[in-house]
Amino acid sequence: MERWLTFMGNHPVLFGILFVLIIAFFMVESKRSGKKVPPNELGLLVNNHQAKIIDIRPANKFATGHISGSRNIAFTAIKDHLEELRAIKEPLIIVCDMGVQAGAAVAMIGTPNAMRLEGGINGYQAAGLPLVGITKTKK
Repeated sequence: MERWLTFMGNHPVLFGILFVLIIAFFMVESKRSGKKVPPNELGLLVNNHQAKIIDIRPANKFATGHISGSRNIAFTAIKDHLEELRAIKEPLIIVCDMGVQAGAAVAMIGTPNAMRLEGGINGYQAAGLPLVGITKTKK
């Protein structure tokens, strides 16, 4: 830690550039990944605004557990469904494992109604919300 403080003291310009680059990275990344929907608001969007949920995880992960009412379109197949997804007028919630890949899918879709589930399936489960289709193995 002491070496880091010495470095910062000896090279304030380099440290300033690093700081600016880190801030710029987070600003660009937040804009690129689209609007986020917190897991606890997903039910309200589905019930009040007929939101559509698209799970972009691979089919084998989708089969092990997914959000009720969601449709599986693997991330690798999103380009084949862009016209169909862009035609959806209701809120469109894109779901992946952690919310990162969903940001890229939202950018590809490029419509203002497309959003990503904050934290993805992992965030959804961490909020204590249930998945359907979970297969349990016998011990």
